[in-house]
Parts: sequence; C-alpha cells; structure tokens
Amino acid sequence: MTTLDQTAFKQLDAEKRLQNPVFKAATGAAGRFGFRGEIAIKFAPQYADEARPPELTADQVIAVAQEGKAGLDFMAAYLLSFESLKPLADAMGTTLNADGKYFLFCDNIDLSKRYQVPYSGATFYVLPISEATVYNELLDLLYLERIDLKRLDSAGKVNRIADKASKFSDTFPTMSYEEGLRVMGPVRNPNEGRPV
Repeated sequence: MTTLDQTAFKQLDAEKRLQNPVFKAATGAAGRFGFRGEIAIKFAPQYADEARPPELTADQVIAVAQEGKAGLDFMAAYLLSFESLKPLADAMGTTLNADGKYFLFCDNIDLSKRYQVPYSGATFYVLPISEATVYNELLDLLYLERIDLKRLDSAGKVNRIADKASKFSDTFPTMSYEEGLRVMGPVRNPNEGRPV
C-alpha cells in the first residue's frame, strides 16, 4: 500500500504544511495517496514551544499524488484572496509541476469570470466560488453526479474527483498573476457577522 513518504506529500508533511486532515491516506487506486484538509501557506511566529495556527492557509484542499512522482497530480483549494496564489505556489515549491491539474476557487474573483494563471512552472485554473464549498464546485465543474459519489467512502470520492480532474481540458482566458491582482475584488472579512 502506498504511504505518504513515497509521494510528493512527504515534503509538505515534513514542513508541517498538511494541516487539519479529514482524509490523509492511500486511496485504493494503485500508487495514489490522497489528502483533504488545509495547506499552511504562512506560519505564525513561534515563541518557545507554543503551537500557533498558521497565519495563512489554503482551505478545503483536495489533492492526490502518485508514488514516485515529484509533484502533486491534482489539487483543488479555496483561497480567501487571489493574491494568495503566489505565496501558496512558493510554499508548495517542487510539489507543483507542469502537467498537474490545479484548481483555485477564490472568494474575490468576479463570479462570471474564469482564468488560467501560469505561475512557477504550473498552471492554475482560477475560478470564483459560488457554491460555498470546493467539493460542490468541483462536482459542478467536472460534471460529477452527487448521487454517484454518495455511495463511496472518502478514498473513493477523492479518487473519482481526481480521475475526472485529470481529464479536464476546458480552457479559459490566460491571465498573469500581476493582471489578476489588478482585477481582483476586495477581500471579504471571514469573521464578519460572527457572534463575539
């Protein structure tokens, strides 16, 4: 059975970037390991041995890596701001590759727009988030039926989504990271309206 240490997740795990996993295991597909949780982008300063949560994360992450390959084959994540694409790519380093499928659902992108953003040797599909969760957005984007996935366990769901994402071939207008910074909207306060 494939272990995390045999995949590109090894580097991210060693750097303590794989946070709050709801799934972190072999998927049952030959040589494939999956992860669902958060990826730490920027760590908070630590004093003595206290543990602090990261200052910046990519949330609702769904990702897979193949045994023996240097990069992740597929990743989807939620970013509060498009601006976080650069620090995310920098944090992930060599775990991104040119043939991987990477989907970023950003809270401050125009709901009617979709882009492809080349950065750091990889291409990111940058999409708005309107269905509230990355999981639901992916099902719609990849034309996956919710009823078919309901019967599957966590590993099966990750496999089905990754398989479908690997065949994704739609193209969107290409935009540079710098252009994206100019067109992105204001960043929403995620704590707004929460009881104190």
